[in-house]
Amino acid sequence: MRWSETGAAPCSIARSLSVVGDCWTLLLLREAFRGTSRFEEFRERLGVARNVLAARLRRLAEHGVLERVAETGGPGRRGHYRLTAKGRDLYPVLLALLRWGDRWLADERGAPMALVHQACRHQTTPTVTCSHCGKPLEPGQLRARLSAAALSGTTQR
Repeated sequence: MRWSETGAAPCSIARSLSVVGDCWTLLLLREAFRGTSRFEEFRERLGVARNVLAARLRRLAEHGVLERVAETGGPGRRGHYRLTAKGRDLYPVLLALLRWGDRWLADERGAPMALVHQACRHQTTPTVTCSHCGKPLEPGQLRARLSAAALSGTTQR
């Protein structure tokens, strides 16, 4: 399969990667979750080339992950970007990458950041849990099966 064909693959991971599967896009999303919203802020915080940043922002907006919000006010005012509901749903993905990096890529000083849950004010480690019973999901505990839509030949989005 060619990279350009991943968006049409019968696999949700491949389809997702067709939208967010490069390092600049994931780092751009990290910054959006931190509150960054303007083109120049993204560029300064990431050190990314303007053309690369513009292409990633455009792609995320085309896919409904970010929306461009026009600025009210005088001429020359540029808009900003904000996460949509579709974009906010990527938060667990970034937390999972953060957890993996903290576990496997930390240096001798340990993880670079600690996460504190503001509601209880305790340090936390993100986990993936079953939506039904609340227990952690571990490899080998899940089985994939074709959905009813896939079996009937229809697609769901």
